Amino acid sequence: MPEAVLVVEDDPGHRSLLDEELTDAGYVVHAVASAEEAFDALGERSFALVVSDLRLPGADGFAVLERARTLVPAPGVIMLTGFGTIDQAVHALKAGADDFLTKPVDLEHLCLAADRVLQTRRLRAEVQQYREALGDHGFHGMHGRSPAMLRLFELIRRIARSDGSVLVTGESGTGKELVARALHEESPRAGGPFVAINCAGIPETLLESELLGHAAGAFSGARGARKGLFLEADGGTLFLDEIGEMPPAMQTKLLRLLQDGRVRPVGSNDEVASDVRIVAATHRDLAELLREGHFREDLFYRLETFRIEVPPLRERGEDIERLVFHFLRRQAAAQEVPLRGLAPEALRMLLGYRFPGNVRELTSLVERAATLAQGEVIQPEDLPERVCDDPGNARAVVADPAAGARDEEWYTLEELEARYIRQVLAHTGGNKQRAARILGIGRKTLYRKLGGDL
Repeated sequence: MPEAVLVVEDDPGHRSLLDEELTDAGYVVHAVASAEEAFDALGERSFALVVSDLRLPGADGFAVLERARTLVPAPGVIMLTGFGTIDQAVHALKAGADDFLTKPVDLEHLCLAADRVLQTRRLRAEVQQYREALGDHGFHGMHGRSPAMLRLFELIRRIARSDGSVLVTGESGTGKELVARALHEESPRAGGPFVAINCAGIPETLLESELLGHAAGAFSGARGARKGLFLEADGGTLFLDEIGEMPPAMQTKLLRLLQDGRVRPVGSNDEVASDVRIVAATHRDLAELLREGHFREDLFYRLETFRIEVPPLRERGEDIERLVFHFLRRQAAAQEVPLRGLAPEALRMLLGYRFPGNVRELTSLVERAATLAQGEVIQPEDLPERVCDDPGNARAVVADPAAGARDEEWYTLEELEARYIRQVLAHTGGNKQRAARILGIGRKTLYRKLGGDL
């Protein structure tokens, strides 16, 4: 099937020329005259390549580039300008463009550039497929191929290039520390230290000393000077977990440190420069803490230069099954037991469970089941009672009004659809082509639903 190309050019004559040349080269071309029209087109369909002029009415070509890089999978991007300079080329390439051509564009050169960009794009996709086929260990310890996780991985890669503070939010057990470590490993600071602290796990009286360090004799028991975590993380990343639990006084000190980049250890009159990137995480609603006066508004905005929301497991669709078998293989190897898989009913129960504890809970569930299994296949009785008795598994597909069902026992339409799709997938052993046929929908529709609320 011919690949789709989006051309963004405000000059009508040049736009028609690009359209005609790329169409003759075998591409399906959609041409627009502004960045705003490009945004609409990118939101409505998928493109393999974007060819955009830099100078456009309204938003410029860099805005088109930025929007294109947020898509998954991201299209290739070639930037054009009649005012080409080395600085513009460097800026475009650093911002994520694949190539940069100056006007008047040599049309043969344009087609060669388009072929080269798309070939590179295809090779990257093939490498990713080979990695998966060979048992790739995931993305810095995180496993998943659902659209929600692919978007997360791509966002981590983009944000990692910057040095700005990052606020990672999400429910407990979703893997926020793994996200912080991935940001560090993908960043230019990867060669430096990664230091983590749980702000809720340190008494308020000791937290300042832990973070900033202290001078000898600063307080009772401080026999010698101690370097705090900010200085230990110098040149690297400091991960502040459960930042919502940080006491107000420490919030004030942290804000000043982020503004000045200098640390004053407890009991010392000297300040020391600290080059640290801050990644903070919380499972709490910081907006609510702001309204209640428990968290500083200026610190919140300082930490939220970038924000990453980690999706809960129940929104990751087919990743649940993938993770079940990943953890099962790991437990089988660790315990040296010949586990082959799960009974269909056991898999159905796991696919229908809501996992309030997210990936952390799933890991524990599989470890428990692998330990208790008496044969090579995990049975429903090897799962915890909370899974077997979960409303998603125990109650009928719809609540029974004759039995006096309470409001919370009724499914929403989304929940009902999600549960039924999971049951069909369990029945087909994860075969999505068969599942789509049973459901009476196309495979693309099934993949979209799996990447949504399933």
